[in-house]
Amino acid sequence: MVAFGPRGIRDMMQVAPARLLFPHGRDGDFPLAVTVTTCGGLTGGDRLALDIIVDTGTCATIVPQAAEKLYRALDEDEATRIDTRISIGAGATCEWLAQEAILFDRSRMRRTLEVNLASGARMLAMEMLVLGRGAMGETYTQGLIHDSWRIRRGGRLVWADALHVEGDFMATGRAPFGFGDARAVATLVYAGTDAADYLDLARTLVEAPRGGATSFDGLLILRLTNGDPHALRKDVMRAAGVLRAAIFGLSPTMPTICYC
Repeated sequence: MVAFGPRGIRDMMQVAPARLLFPHGRDGDFPLAVTVTTCGGLTGGDRLALDIIVDTGTCATIVPQAAEKLYRALDEDEATRIDTRISIGAGATCEWLAQEAILFDRSRMRRTLEVNLASGARMLAMEMLVLGRGAMGETYTQGLIHDSWRIRRGGRLVWADALHVEGDFMATGRAPFGFGDARAVATLVYAGTDAADYLDLARTLVEAPRGGATSFDGLLILRLTNGDPHALRKDVMRAAGVLRAAIFGLSPTMPTICYC
């Protein structure tokens, strides 16, 4: 758990293998926290949970140090759980810029992102999945992927999204109505009352049929896919950089730690 107040970090708690680091950011950046998983990867039955609190009128950026690796699980194992909960106070701003989760073949993952926004709160959030270790010649053929977003504003649910694929991924996930030939997928969301103002800009950052952008109810949502995970990573980093510069007035260059 990490909580940001007007003077910086006001509270934190960490339990192995999860760690928090607080590097010095660039002038003009939001206070920065970096999450680290010291075990090197996750497998069946492992659980990670992160609670982020951003107090009223406060700004914060939270990024993982590196991609999260999810190893093969046995059939009888419980799924790996990764739960992130973000609470953003009135007039506060938060960036959650997650690096990719790399799903090894036959891994089993349940990941949730739950966000609660108070009046006037803003958030830019990014998450990405990579299907199999392409550099090792691996294809993701079977496993469990459950990836869920829930965003609430003033206690009211404004967006719910879930991806669920279980069992034979080659038959379901690779179908034309699924991922097709894509090996990676990313979601980028901006929540703010001015979200619709940035829709035209967002649509210049994604190209059909590999992506798209939409806006409704104070949300701007971009979805990107690619057969090349490295290319997708570059695309989503660029999109996030352009948006954070336009919306928050920050540098379009992502925090250096994002490139580890």
